[in-house]
Amino acid sequence: MRNGYYRIITLPDGYGIHFHQPKDGGEKIVTQELINYLDNHDIKYDLSEMKAAAESGEDKVIKLGDGPCPAINEQYLFTLSPDNLVAVAKFTPPSSTGNRLTYDEFLSDMSFRMIKAGIQEEILKKHFGSAGYWGIQVPVAKGKKPRHGKDAEIEYYFNTKIAAHPEMAEDGSVDYFHLNMVNHCKEGEVLARIIPEDKGESGFNVLGNPIKPRDVRTVHLSFGNNIQLSEDRMSISSKVNGHVMLVGDQVFVSNVYEVENVDNSTGNIDYDGTVKINGNVASNFEVKSTGDIIVNGVVEGATLISGGNITIARGVKGMAKGIIKAEGNVITKFIESATVIAGGFVDTESILHSTVQSGSDIRVTGKKGFITGGRVQAESVIEVRTLGAPMGASTIVEVGVNPELKTEYLTIQKEVGEIIKTIKNTQPIIQNFQEKKAKGAKILPDQIAYVKQSAALLEEKKKELEVKSARLKELDETFAQIKTASVHVTGVVYPGTTIIIGDVSMNVQDSYKYCRFEKVQGEVKMMPL
Repeated sequence: MRNGYYRIITLPDGYGIHFHQPKDGGEKIVTQELINYLDNHDIKYDLSEMKAAAESGEDKVIKLGDGPCPAINEQYLFTLSPDNLVAVAKFTPPSSTGNRLTYDEFLSDMSFRMIKAGIQEEILKKHFGSAGYWGIQVPVAKGKKPRHGKDAEIEYYFNTKIAAHPEMAEDGSVDYFHLNMVNHCKEGEVLARIIPEDKGESGFNVLGNPIKPRDVRTVHLSFGNNIQLSEDRMSISSKVNGHVMLVGDQVFVSNVYEVENVDNSTGNIDYDGTVKINGNVASNFEVKSTGDIIVNGVVEGATLISGGNITIARGVKGMAKGIIKAEGNVITKFIESATVIAGGFVDTESILHSTVQSGSDIRVTGKKGFITGGRVQAESVIEVRTLGAPMGASTIVEVGVNPELKTEYLTIQKEVGEIIKTIKNTQPIIQNFQEKKAKGAKILPDQIAYVKQSAALLEEKKKELEVKSARLKELDETFAQIKTASVHVTGVVYPGTTIIIGDVSMNVQDSYKYCRFEKVQGEVKMMPL
């Protein structure tokens, strides 16, 4: 790339100006700079002719006058940026009879202009050597912007936006009058750490004046009881198992957090222990606990997940989005438009348009005792007073199946098939190697490595097959034991109800009272209680 420039030259019959047009996308000749140059040296010209030549895009020579060529030394246009960080020179070559500037002369000029720092020696030496960067904005001096630092920060290793905490009783259980939640922490766990301030680096301008970075802020850790400050005073950790929260700029660790309801005032809860909510759980909120969850009020369109049991005193209004999931039992006043999954039993007074799964049995008794709409599944027994509805609401009850175990069984069956396929594909490789070795055939090192890899894979898959086959056997035995699965109706069952036992089903066509349904000789049979 070459920028456009011009030069006063000697001609056979006088002197003129040689226009060197830009190449490869270089900058065009600035007409006003050309006019100023000619005027400054008292050279007469035709304005329209100069403009046309400068803008023509073609290299050309135009005669300016008779007589000897004016002796014009190399010169430059100097520009200093408003922030004094960059000084630029645009050089014009000397006339045929003029002289070039020297490197030292130019530095002397810069000194006169108070340019003291950031001189671009390498590029200037090239220019004053043989390069000749004509018509180019040459950065002759560059300052350095300051690198601004960063304020010190405190990095918190817990959620600082949720304001909730549990309380642990002396016996290790959760005080049910307090919500034991928010940010669980363990003894020795780091809670917060200071990220030190970065003071940055000073810069300078081409006049040699320093430019300081902005001032930065320091911080310190503020905390309450049950917290250990590190020796370097840069981090804090918990002294106990409990919960951590940030109040203002102070960190607290406590085993006490009290709440009446789960709503906007508490946010979602996730706690390693047992939780009790004295009031209600509002819609769209979530409570997770590795222990029990006890709710004295109503759960509305919320999610409760427990590693123990879930007890809800006033029932569940799922709003078609509520999820209640417990590894243990679920006991609740009623279940309406919700999904309930229990590893143990489910005990309630009514189930309406819900999906309910139990790893053992489901008891729907009490004054109402009805299951209407939805799908209800239990591994052993479903006991209900009223099943279905007079208006024929689609209701499905299923026993003799553990949904989670069935899914696991099918998954393992597929995995076993893949393992056996791998073993069958790998065994011929080992066998072929052994045959070649017995015959004394030459075996290359990479072949030996491949065989070793195949042998290791074969051994791994055999062990894996053994483990998975054993699990399949366990599941087969578990399924075989489920022979007494049944549905007990202590009141009435209405048409429109589907009863599934194991792998067979029955669509109830008429109303029946005081009956039970069992699988007999491959069919679902109704029998009196």
